[in-house]
Amino acid sequence: MTPAKPLRVGMVGYAFMGAAHSHAWRTAPRFFDLPLDPQLTALCGRNDDGVRAAAGKLGWGSVETDWRRLLERDDIDLIDICTPGNTHAEIAIAALEAGKHVLCEKPLANSVAEAERMTEAAQAAALRGVFSMCGFSYRRTPALALAKRMVEEGRLGKIRHVRAQYLQDWLSDENAPMTWRLDKSKSGSGSLGDIGAHSIDAAQWVTGQQITGVSALLETFVHERPLAGDLVGLGGHGDVGADAPRGTVTVDDAAIFTARFDGGATSAGAVGVFEATRFALGRKNAMRLEVNGTKASLAFDFEEMNVLSFYDAAESPDAGFRRIFVTEPEHPYAGNWWPTGHGLGYEHGFTHQVVDLVTAIGAGKQPSPSFADALQVQKVLAAVEGSAAESSRWQKV
Repeated sequence: MTPAKPLRVGMVGYAFMGAAHSHAWRTAPRFFDLPLDPQLTALCGRNDDGVRAAAGKLGWGSVETDWRRLLERDDIDLIDICTPGNTHAEIAIAALEAGKHVLCEKPLANSVAEAERMTEAAQAAALRGVFSMCGFSYRRTPALALAKRMVEEGRLGKIRHVRAQYLQDWLSDENAPMTWRLDKSKSGSGSLGDIGAHSIDAAQWVTGQQITGVSALLETFVHERPLAGDLVGLGGHGDVGADAPRGTVTVDDAAIFTARFDGGATSAGAVGVFEATRFALGRKNAMRLEVNGTKASLAFDFEEMNVLSFYDAAESPDAGFRRIFVTEPEHPYAGNWWPTGHGLGYEHGFTHQVVDLVTAIGAGKQPSPSFADALQVQKVLAAVEGSAAESSRWQKV
């Protein structure tokens, strides 16, 4: 067999998302037949010692301390952006203009204006055969992909209700230390953009409908946090000494909003309720979606990520929801992994993301979600913030 042409990747950022993406780039070609062969060519970070240590641990071939050097290198075909949101626009636009494909973490940017500029650059680049994608990785969870398939097959009928929650608890301790996720200048928003964006994208993608208006409430429970301390996972233990400096939290801790959908290709749209918080004690990563239609309902909770709950009113009206264990060969992505009944984990969504991206680039087609798709999510985020700033007044998207 003729070896696949290499796809040489340069990644910017090497923390939580950088590790997840690195694992995906290494793993995807070992379980899926891809038209291009991903190669972990260069890892970029500002701290020389830190990036060298990360490159050795994560399997990257070389390092840079300035992302602009990646764009100058002839041995880089794609830029993977795993940095805070305030850097996305500059890196992505420059990379596309330099002829590099781009994978950018979500949310796409910190503002609609930035996301619009990124989308314009992406659309211009696509005409030259240079493609981009935004990393809404939950789309690649087999159970959610199966949910979308069921909606497209008409098994739910006309969709009436959408219920979406993303519940975590890693900020519940008011003395957890400040991180960039709590600084609006770097993150753009708090729970709204960090995790609520996933719920917005998943709800629109699964239903095939877009959100057209919202009424919202944002709340910040803890306004100051220690600047120093020990990071553990996303949170950790802040320095609570009497003289320990504290920083101001400038993002939301919780976001709640109601929404109306446009109906997509099916008559009138659904109504929706969304909640995102990092203060729900006991909820570790409860990314939930429930959709109720005229014929059936489905429900998903990432804390049981290999299960999709489905209720068919005609099939078993008295039985309630049944659990579908999404590990059969005919289920999305599952056939490339383990025997039936052997579940997948968080990291597999990123692997599937690489698979879909590389497959699209190899075919010369636009990957999904595009920057235009991510821009629409950005507009919903902006509408939520606008509504909350005006005492929950209805805001069009």
